[in-house]
Amino acid sequence: MGIFDRQAGHGCEQVVFCSDPDTSLRAIIAVHSTRLGPALGGTRFKAYENDDDALNDVLRLARGMTYKNAAAGLDLGGGKAVIIGNPKAIRSEALIRTYGRFVDSLGGRYLTAEDVGTTQTDMDLIRRETPFVTGVDPLHGGSGDPSEATAHGVFSAMTTVVDRVWGEPDLSGRHVVVVGVGKVGGFLVARLAAAGAKVSVADINDEAVRAAVAEHGATAVPVDQAHAVQCDILSPCALGGSLNAQTVPELACGAIVGAANNQLATPDIADQLERRGIVYAPDFVVNAGGVINIAEELAGYDRSRAFARVACIAENLRSVFEIAERDSVTSEIAAERLAERRMQDVGRVSLIKTRFDRARSDHSRSER
Repeated sequence: MGIFDRQAGHGCEQVVFCSDPDTSLRAIIAVHSTRLGPALGGTRFKAYENDDDALNDVLRLARGMTYKNAAAGLDLGGGKAVIIGNPKAIRSEALIRTYGRFVDSLGGRYLTAEDVGTTQTDMDLIRRETPFVTGVDPLHGGSGDPSEATAHGVFSAMTTVVDRVWGEPDLSGRHVVVVGVGKVGGFLVARLAAAGAKVSVADINDEAVRAAVAEHGATAVPVDQAHAVQCDILSPCALGGSLNAQTVPELACGAIVGAANNQLATPDIADQLERRGIVYAPDFVVNAGGVINIAEELAGYDRSRAFARVACIAENLRSVFEIAERDSVTSEIAAERLAERRMQDVGRVSLIKTRFDRARSDHSRSER
């Protein structure tokens, strides 16, 4: 399948290939949708097996951001970017700032942010080349690292799920297995421990696991067996695709609520989870806390206001479950319908506003 066919297959508006041999920069920016506003989504820095994998990943992630931003109630479209290469080997100030100039060349159609492999320091460097970046240092008026806000949203979603499954929005005594205790997973473990939950953790980073055990009394479990641990909630917080044909039959949880993107390896996994009676909280609804937090920068960042908006993820998730029941569909399809309905309704409002603005401008010219 050709590049244009793949772009069309994902419904993507624009794909930009960025190259600068002097800095070893090779990047792809995918603007999936600007129907609700500028496309906001992070920049991932990763050593892909090949360029096709990088393109497939950025197209998939960009579409996910459109649905995430729409479902979260943001006046923003969806986009994503990938920088191809090992960040430990090729990251430099020149590379990051050159990438920032490519972002700037899009004139605000794409707003970038931190993602896997990039840091707040990278965002601060990008800010020196373009205003179209979020998640910068609070000293520059930004919101900083979005990880805590993402974890706050996941925790809020868990309260909705335990209320739905066990009839009480209290995580005390509930057993949660967190797979991936990086920045987001680490904050989540701290929140769960403070709430009185029993927490098990797994990660390929042994140091991160030891820290969770020492600081929060978590129990370590092997990464390759974590999905099969008997528990109330499984929380995938690493990379996507962990819910697949091999792992789903081995699940021993009552619900899945995690921060990882694209947790379902294939769309039919949602049906398999429903048949097994496992409540699935769609990832792009659950993990929207980070993007909600950084979106607040566009209006002038206020942490209290931002975290109050992040807590609304619990209500968004309740709406998803109501749609699923009403339409007799999986929670994944229900979440997509929630996002699509908002894009349709609010997108129409945006088009009307554009026509009003154009008419006002024409009227102003006619009076001069």
